[in-house]
This record gives sequence, C-alpha cells and structure tokens, in this order.
Amino acid sequence: MANKRDYYEVLGLQKGASDDEIKKAYRSLAKKYHPDLNKEPGAEEKFKEINEAYETLSDPQKRSRYDQYGFDDPTAGFGGAQAGGFGGFGGGGFGGFEDIINSFFGGGGRRSSNAPHQGADVEKQMNITFEEAVFGCTKRIRVSVEDDCIQCGGTGAASKSDIKTCPKCNGRGRVIMRQQTIFGYTNVEAACPDCGGKGKIIGKKCPECNGKGRVRINKEVDVNIPAGILSGMSIRVPGAGEAGFNGGPNGDLYLKIFAADHPQFKRDGQDIYLEIPLSFSQAALGDNIEVPTIDGNVSVKIPAGTQPGTKLRLRGRGTKNPKGGSSRGDQYIICNVVIPTNLSKEESDLISQLAQCEKKEKKSPWEKFKSLFK
Repeated sequence: MANKRDYYEVLGLQKGASDDEIKKAYRSLAKKYHPDLNKEPGAEEKFKEINEAYETLSDPQKRSRYDQYGFDDPTAGFGGAQAGGFGGFGGGGFGGFEDIINSFFGGGGRRSSNAPHQGADVEKQMNITFEEAVFGCTKRIRVSVEDDCIQCGGTGAASKSDIKTCPKCNGRGRVIMRQQTIFGYTNVEAACPDCGGKGKIIGKKCPECNGKGRVRINKEVDVNIPAGILSGMSIRVPGAGEAGFNGGPNGDLYLKIFAADHPQFKRDGQDIYLEIPLSFSQAALGDNIEVPTIDGNVSVKIPAGTQPGTKLRLRGRGTKNPKGGSSRGDQYIICNVVIPTNLSKEESDLISQLAQCEKKEKKSPWEKFKSLFK
C-alpha cells in the first residue's frame, strides 16, 4: 500500500468533495487516459488507478471506511480484485461504468426510441396579489408547450403511405454494431443510425411540422392557488407540461408563485403583523378600538399603561396553511404610541399639570433610571 496515492489526489479533489464533483472528475480523467483514446506510455496504468479511486469514492460505505482508515483497514478491500479494480466496476452510486462507456462510444442508454416516455416538465412564474395569496383563487395561465402535430397525428408524415419500415433494423429501432472497447472487440446494441431508433422512415414529411411530429402551441391552464400560499412556493399542475412521446404521459407544469406585498399587513408564515398608532391618552388610560384584519374590523381592548412596541395577539386571525387543514395563524398588533408635536394651549396646559404631578412623586421615572448607574 506504500506506493498507492491518496484516492482524492488521484482524482484531483479535496476530501469532502461532493458526489457530483467526484463523478465529474472521474469522467474527465477516464476519458483523458482511456487506453483506446490515449496511446501514451503509462496511460493504461493511470486509467486503472483512476478507476480504482472512483470505485471506492463512488460507494458511500467504501468511501466512509476509506475516509476513516485510509489503506490501513484490512476489511475495506481497497484496490485490486476485491474492490473491482480495473475489471470490476462493481457498483458505485453514480450510474456505474456502463454509463461512462456509453458516453465514450455513443451507446446512448438502453431505452428504445419507440417506447412510451413522459414529456418534459415546464417551469413558469406567476405573480398574484396579496389578497389572492391569503384567500386562494383560481387563475388561468397561458403556457407554450410542444404537442403532437394535429395534421399528422404525431407521425411526422404527410400521409400514412409515407411511413415505411426501416430496412436497416427491420422496424426494431436498434441494431447490433461491432465496436472495439478496453476489453477487445464486442457486439454492442445501439439505436439504428438510419431511423434514429424509431423503426420507421418518413418519405414525404408533414408540411405542418416539417416531419418532426410535434408543434409548439399555446394552451390555457386553470391553476388552483391554495389559500395561505407564500411568495416563493411552487405549485405542480400534473399533465400540463410538454406532450409525452409514443403515447407516454405529459410532463408537469411547475409554477413559482410571487405574491405582492400589502401596504399595511406584513406576513411571517401564517402570521400577520399590523402596526397601529395609539395616542398618549389611549396608551396611558386604555381604550376599545376597531382594528383591521384580513377578515374585516374586530374590536380590540387596549390595556391601560400600554407601552410603545407592545404586541397584542389576535388568535386565529392569520392565514390558512397552504398545505391543507383548518388551522390558521394569528394576527399580531404592534402598538406605536404617537407623541404629539404641535400642541394646542389646552393640551400643553394639561401635560404641564401632569408633569407637576410627576414631580410630587418621591422619584420620577428618570431619576429611577439614573440611579441604576450610581
């Protein structure tokens, strides 16, 4: 083990690299030093070393043991035949060696082009008002998607007689090709190059879609916005994305919601905050006032002696949970005591009388505060 290089060093990575970083580094180095692509002396040994490092770091359990013990753990099985080495490629968590070989030699995966598969998803943004976010609504949105061509039914041909079975693959869509790999010559099944894996060849193309079988259309989709949704949340509309292929299901539509702010109400999750102004007398003596909520005005008792910044709670006056359920958040009232700046003579006289009363106390609030620093 003394001659082995650290696996992270082999791949040019730091310890703690992410799975994606490991896979990206391996793909780049494996392609650079592959014996069929690099004829320089030592390339094959370098390729083996890269594969051995990847075989360990791509497996969560092997990587954990390697990070803990390095090459000193006799049960870890690093290197050589135990770990798969150059010939094993036993399993890692990134899709395996077959994916790498496919990327080198154009295998392109095993899925047939004729098989039904789902259309692509579509992502859009939607702007809504504060009220629409709070109470929920149904919105209609226009989405641009690819769909099967109506004129040719998705075949891409001008007529049914223009669709012929591919003579190269006899309609299978796949052919056997002889290719040279690191293991020597082997037969590889790949998509038919003549028909692109479809098994059919189009004679005269459909004039509407130019043989593609698909056209871009604009369609309108109704979207249900749940009450209480927050700005930044996403909504999934199943089946509203791109059309599927060969009878496969449509993709989905994902809408990212951006809700407008309200001039007075502020949201924090399901809770709502509202700052209200109180006069000096209301704060000192208390009062009953009408306070706005998202459901309308409600009567609120302001306790005598309310201090600036006091927070009063209105239980259940917030928004609903957008994920469902009947529970609601709360509304919080922040009391802002407003000190008058332009006093009438009567107001000034009354406040002066209050000041005289405060002086009769043994200690004014200011004197009590100053005493804390003595």
